[in-house]
Amino acid sequence: MGLAAWAAPKPKPQLYVPMDYSTCGYQASERPVPDVKNVVFVDQAADLQRAIDYVSSMKPEKRGAILIGEGIYELDQPLRIQASGIVLRGMGKGKTILRKRGFDRGALLYVEGRKMTEKPHFTVDKQRNIHPADDRLVKITDKMVKAGATSFTVESAKGLGAGSRIRILRPSTWEWIQYLKMDDFGGGLDYTGWKPTDIDLVWDRVVTAPPQPLPQGGGYLVTIDAPITCTIKDEQGGGYIIPGYNEGEITEVGIENLSMESAKNDWNPKDEDHCWDGIFVENARDCWVRRVDFRFFAGSAVNLQKHTSRITVEDCIASEPVSEIGGWRRQVFLTRGQQCLFQRCVSRQGIHDFAAGYCAAGPNAFVQCEGEQSLGFSGSIGSWACGLLFDIVNIDGHNLAFKNLEQFQMGTGWNTANSMFWQCTASTLWCYSPDSLNRNSAHGCWGTLTGDGNWTSSNDHVQPRSLFYHQLEKRLAGKSGGSNGSGNSRVYSYLLPIGGEASTSPTVEEAMALAQESLEKPRMTMEMWMDSVPYTASLDKKGLKTMGGFRRATTATHPAAPSKVSDSGVLEIDGMAALGNRYAIPWWNGRVKDNFTQTSALPAVTRFVPGQEGTGWTDRLDSVALYLQKNHYAMLDHHYGLWYDLRRTDHERVRRADGDVWPPFYEQPFARCGQGKAWDGLSKYDLSKPNEWYWQRLREFAGKVDEMGIFLFHQHYFQHNILEAGAHWVDCPWRPVNNVNHTSFPEPVPFAGDKRVFMAEQFYNENDPALRPLHRQYIRMCLEQMKDQPNVVHLISDEYTGPLHFTRFWLQTIAEWEQETGRHPLVALSCTKDAQDAILADPILNKVVDLIDIRYWHYNEKGLWAPEAGKNMAPRQWMRKLPVGKTGAKEAYQAVREYRDRYPEKAVTFFSQQYPQYGWAALMGGGSLANVRIESEPLRRDLPAMRPMDGTGCWMLGNEERGYLIYAAGGKPSVTLAPGIYDVYAVDERTGEVKISMKSAKISSAYTPKHPIEWLRRR
Repeated sequence: MGLAAWAAPKPKPQLYVPMDYSTCGYQASERPVPDVKNVVFVDQAADLQRAIDYVSSMKPEKRGAILIGEGIYELDQPLRIQASGIVLRGMGKGKTILRKRGFDRGALLYVEGRKMTEKPHFTVDKQRNIHPADDRLVKITDKMVKAGATSFTVESAKGLGAGSRIRILRPSTWEWIQYLKMDDFGGGLDYTGWKPTDIDLVWDRVVTAPPQPLPQGGGYLVTIDAPITCTIKDEQGGGYIIPGYNEGEITEVGIENLSMESAKNDWNPKDEDHCWDGIFVENARDCWVRRVDFRFFAGSAVNLQKHTSRITVEDCIASEPVSEIGGWRRQVFLTRGQQCLFQRCVSRQGIHDFAAGYCAAGPNAFVQCEGEQSLGFSGSIGSWACGLLFDIVNIDGHNLAFKNLEQFQMGTGWNTANSMFWQCTASTLWCYSPDSLNRNSAHGCWGTLTGDGNWTSSNDHVQPRSLFYHQLEKRLAGKSGGSNGSGNSRVYSYLLPIGGEASTSPTVEEAMALAQESLEKPRMTMEMWMDSVPYTASLDKKGLKTMGGFRRATTATHPAAPSKVSDSGVLEIDGMAALGNRYAIPWWNGRVKDNFTQTSALPAVTRFVPGQEGTGWTDRLDSVALYLQKNHYAMLDHHYGLWYDLRRTDHERVRRADGDVWPPFYEQPFARCGQGKAWDGLSKYDLSKPNEWYWQRLREFAGKVDEMGIFLFHQHYFQHNILEAGAHWVDCPWRPVNNVNHTSFPEPVPFAGDKRVFMAEQFYNENDPALRPLHRQYIRMCLEQMKDQPNVVHLISDEYTGPLHFTRFWLQTIAEWEQETGRHPLVALSCTKDAQDAILADPILNKVVDLIDIRYWHYNEKGLWAPEAGKNMAPRQWMRKLPVGKTGAKEAYQAVREYRDRYPEKAVTFFSQQYPQYGWAALMGGGSLANVRIESEPLRRDLPAMRPMDGTGCWMLGNEERGYLIYAAGGKPSVTLAPGIYDVYAVDERTGEVKISMKSAKISSAYTPKHPIEWLRRR
């Protein structure tokens, strides 16, 4: 081959634009954001939510803007807008300041329509094939619909008239996942790889014309208002449509011309116990945020969720964020929605300044935005967020990324497709394409450029200056409104002007003039340019209604229902026996993908996913409480997380290179202090300071479920950290490298072999001079934080097989606190049987115990299964060494009854082997929180006064003055009762239904029950 062949020039690349992005923004950017009329004036923080509620109650056509006067408005609760047509308008940035106080990590303002109840659209069989699970699905019949298309053919046109709202679904099939090689990100471990239905896209669109029938019954051609953002191929699963949309969405809501702040703890430069998001939007369309400054937030300034569309965010600045430098923090201007537009926005010290999240359907556009002192990349930070436009976006000090992110955040993989960088700058621009049908492109970009995407005019200035506004002008050119000579009159671009470039060979006169200009004329910054954008909405409060004339609603206060152990040793709330199942929280696993949260996730209390609310993410506590009530749970068993960071799911013991932690985060009771670097890459813990968010969540939850007759069992410790797998210890706050308190555990960690750790002997050494004050302080912290919650039961530790001496120390610490404070919280003795018996025989410590929790031992058909305390073996390790044996209802009854007879003033709970199926055995033995149903309030009120009694062929609870409950266990039951007149009821064991059997029955001493379960109530 000759030199000429080597030197042959490559063909000049052609500009490739994946689609029309110009439908993003309020009203598809066809109309400017409106200047809504003012209807109410507010100058008191207490009146803000009242004003929102008042305007919400007005007829839609009467609604308008709430004008907020100058000043700082301190908020202890977030504001919520849940109706259309409401605008919050301040007197100006820096003049009207809304400041959220408290430890809540949610948003300052929620804009939320009604959630759409939606079941999964597809199911997956064992062969990983996807099947439609919704009979409303209509198949798209094209062999292929390319990304950017606005028309396609379908089998049926039912419900698809012009103007109809529809959803278009593109399922993620196993064939497609394997084609993109997203099933395994390395190591032969596929648990982080994409799975069928993980990456489904759902577009919300409007049919723009009557469907056109195709010849010879070929279906119907449907035209839509905005492009799809991902190629649909029939051989990879095809696509579907569903007529309809979320009718609960709200519209025409605006937030403008003000500042928002989060209060923060000044002692911690990385404080996270404060408000995380400025504005959270979900189930909303055609809304806007403009001219709002955000300060001190840890998460997002504006967080647009999955069911948002056609939202405009413009002329906003987010600065001075306060948080750890880690995963899922500072995702400043974030969208998971579609047709959303962020323009003329500035982010300072963000991690992901301008970002699209997981499966954001798109298109979404970021136009003329700047990230200053950026700490992470912008672009898509979630899987397959397609159809992104970054148009004149400048990232100072970090990168822009369209690429395969691989293991980032538990297997993000390809972060986008059919996306465009237009005239952007960054330290590095990554532009890769997933495949030939879903290509990413970059035009006129500056920086270090890498990737196999379509590159044109690199390191060059290009025209038009803005792709978004060029496309918008072309799209609107044929619509009514005409042109003003420089484009369509409805296109308000406000692009920051750039002066002409100096010649590379200027004349002396030109050089002198340019030098003088640089001295006298400061460079126009984005902030200066934003301030020059005219704001024309009225700020006149004259004649407006105020909230002063409206009576403030008084919040009814209800005293907490008394939770206690009755005189006869039964755990009760408000005089009724607490009955139901035990709910144990998830404590280390999880996913944040939609299909997991919709189908597999279970409720939790202190699990945290920044910027995401709902089951599987950051749970809404009302929903958790209703779930427990609906599913007949009497208590929630809670302990802190096994580890905080889901990266540790791999069970490796390695130190993490950075704080790019993966959610869900399972919070610890201790605060991080903003100093040093723990094993997980975030700052170290301070064992002496509480994680205020963690404790607030527990208190709030306990308060909500107290009214429902549900208890919170709060485990102070979690033994799983210190025994078994070494990975459980490496991130533990008590490990010396993870805290600033100089705990005395050995470093390097003395792992046993290649996997195990045995740290219990040292952890439970309360005489260690470094550990004793920390243990004592922490136990008191648990008591102090929950002191006002009467339905909280304190336990020493989940999975506890610790030594007797530490159990004594724990109870002695509680006794000291009780003596100092005069309080007596409910305390459960939950440990091995030998330790329980020793404590109960102690006349002093016995008095501290209110409840005996049978959990770590049981009777079986051959006798007693009871591990020894303090032998450095976890419960499941004991089960491998000591035969567990067969157990039944008789053995459960025996365990509970023995303790109830021996300690009649104490409650007994049974959560041991074969729980929860032996609920009636536990109840009839005198146990509390038994997993049974009794649908009779009078009976549940009588139960706390009853004690276990002896009968023949049955179990019996009774009180001579109140009556008896008899459970026939087989044979020929007979009992001896106090003579009297009784009403006799039959109780259904399965449903708990209580029906009258005999009224005013006269019974002497001997009685034979006629039903399997009977309640005899003395008249």
